[in-house]
Amino acid sequence: MWVLDRPVFLLLILILPPLVYLRHVRPDRGGRIRMSFSLFQGEQFSPPMTMQRLLLRFGALCYWIAWVLVIVALAGPARTTRERIYLSRGIDIMLVLDQSASMAAADFRPGNRFETARAVITRFIQDRPSDHIGLVGFSAEAALRVPPTMDHSYLLRSLDEMQLMEMGDGTAIGMGLALSALHLQAGTAGERVVVLLTDGVNNAGEISPEAAAQAAADAGIRIYAIGVGSSREAFIEVRDPTTGQLYRGTVKDSYDEDSLRRIAEISGGQYFTAGSAGTLQSVFESIGTAQSFERRFRFQVHRKLYHRECIIAALAFLVLEFLIRRIIVRVIP
Repeated sequence: MWVLDRPVFLLLILILPPLVYLRHVRPDRGGRIRMSFSLFQGEQFSPPMTMQRLLLRFGALCYWIAWVLVIVALAGPARTTRERIYLSRGIDIMLVLDQSASMAAADFRPGNRFETARAVITRFIQDRPSDHIGLVGFSAEAALRVPPTMDHSYLLRSLDEMQLMEMGDGTAIGMGLALSALHLQAGTAGERVVVLLTDGVNNAGEISPEAAAQAAADAGIRIYAIGVGSSREAFIEVRDPTTGQLYRGTVKDSYDEDSLRRIAEISGGQYFTAGSAGTLQSVFESIGTAQSFERRFRFQVHRKLYHRECIIAALAFLVLEFLIRRIIVRVIP
């Protein structure tokens, strides 16, 4: 926010219009030269608008802008910003998102499962500005996209860059859970949770979902498992990012409800099912309510003065006006 330490000095600007009038508009300003009107055959003398006259007018404008800046500098311009300093750590959350081909199923109108999941996750991240949130993606393999961070703008960019099948065609739920738990173990937050979102059955990777859930439970990490999709047949269209091959068809496979429920129970978390975009939004709202954590913070005010910058700018305009009048146009003093 911009403020002025001594705003009363702005009243000096009221003096400038009379000074402009006296210097540039007053009819009898300067000396006078007497000559006969017959020299101009009775017509009023009006010098043509030349480049030199334009430069002189621009120089005059620079001159008065300089004085305005001097007055603003006297008023003490400053900019204050408030920064929220957290005195305690919030929740560490790792989002684990399925990137297998079946997530392209178009049963979550108006988009498919993957697009809807990203939109809901985006709102979830935006509603938790004080938490460290990370991102893991998985299909045939699992990869850490973003470790738990407070830089949510970078997190959201990484979420937008995720593509289906960029790690092959498969569903390595256990690998995704194990990788997320690994990067949460060193956290010092009061709560550490994993939010798993998948629509398939674990069929890839060296680690089973139950083993990964047990490792997370041993580290004090809670898992919220969300099964996405309906049991009805859905149209699917997905392009392999590595080969460019476009696949179209239908899918009727569903997630393993018993496995997801066991994952949640082992870790002390909770299992949810989401068969539509609205249901998925409600699930994330429920998780957000369950995982609330009170954090203490204080505001730190930063203040930066700008009077020096105004003075420098004023000097620059005065130098420019001098160069125009004395060097370029060569006005005689």
